[in-house]
Amino acid sequence: MTKRILFISSTRVGDAILSTGLLNHLIGENPGARVTIACGPAAASLFEAVPNLERIIVLGKMAFSLHWPMLWALCAWRYWDMLVDLRNSPMYYVLAAGKRWRIGRSQEGVHRVRMLAGVIGLADAPPAPRLWTGAEHLELARRLVPDGPPVLAVGPTANWRAKTWPMARFMELINRLCASGGILPGARVAILGRDDERPMALGLIDAIPENRRIDLVGKLDLLDAYACLERCAFYVGNDSGLMHLAAASGIPTLGLFGPSPEKHYAPWGPLCDVAHTSIPYEEIFPAVFDHRNTGTLMESLSVDKTEEAARSLWRRAEGAKEAPQ
Repeated sequence: MTKRILFISSTRVGDAILSTGLLNHLIGENPGARVTIACGPAAASLFEAVPNLERIIVLGKMAFSLHWPMLWALCAWRYWDMLVDLRNSPMYYVLAAGKRWRIGRSQEGVHRVRMLAGVIGLADAPPAPRLWTGAEHLELARRLVPDGPPVLAVGPTANWRAKTWPMARFMELINRLCASGGILPGARVAILGRDDERPMALGLIDAIPENRRIDLVGKLDLLDAYACLERCAFYVGNDSGLMHLAAASGIPTLGLFGPSPEKHYAPWGPLCDVAHTSIPYEEIFPAVFDHRNTGTLMESLSVDKTEEAARSLWRRAEGAKEAPQ
């Protein structure tokens, strides 16, 4: 009899990406199992190419938490061989399931990937995030990021302004990394971000020479962006879902951190690293903080420090290529 997995993932894109290693492990351990994903609207497209996908249930937040009764109504008529609840929802208790797991409370100093893997007892050997694409995503990526000089991918935006490194510093870093003595001399530059983030990124987009610019801001869904990132040589950007997308793609990924905890959300993978503000996370927030209106808190991260982190990561990536397999 065909097994069925109900995987209740996150509302936020970054957390949903970090959960995909756990999902991939379950799929690998249960060949042919039919998979139903429940997640927030922003993350839904991440799962469109999951193997043996039966359904994606999009959980938009509703008044009085009515999205949970809605999910129950859609799922209660079926027996689930495996139920994974990464939202600590009532579904853990009210749906009929064989094996069931749910996430616990956040643990101090434990990376989110390790915490998610711990749900099924794999915290000591956590499976890395993994996304799936279709032929249509790969074809679009080939058109948007055609063969040619290497591509430096940049994610200059974030979901709140306090996490955004100043655009002038991004431009200076791009100039250094793509200069004759940089890690990617003469590289093309791909700028990525959501459509609503375009005004924030426009100054940087316009500053890049047209013959080297690949403007992808607001033009891609998540799997298209992932496929484009796979064709790039290096990624640098603020702490965001896009950063986790780059890390999952396997390219060297440098995340820029300040007012977010890198110990929980640093990009995950052997070719990932962070550059962080000189002011530590625990001390960086002003007395009055509003994530909608407070400006950047990334001023204490210099271009020099970020460039050195990028060069160090690049040397590590080049060394990994030369290491015996």
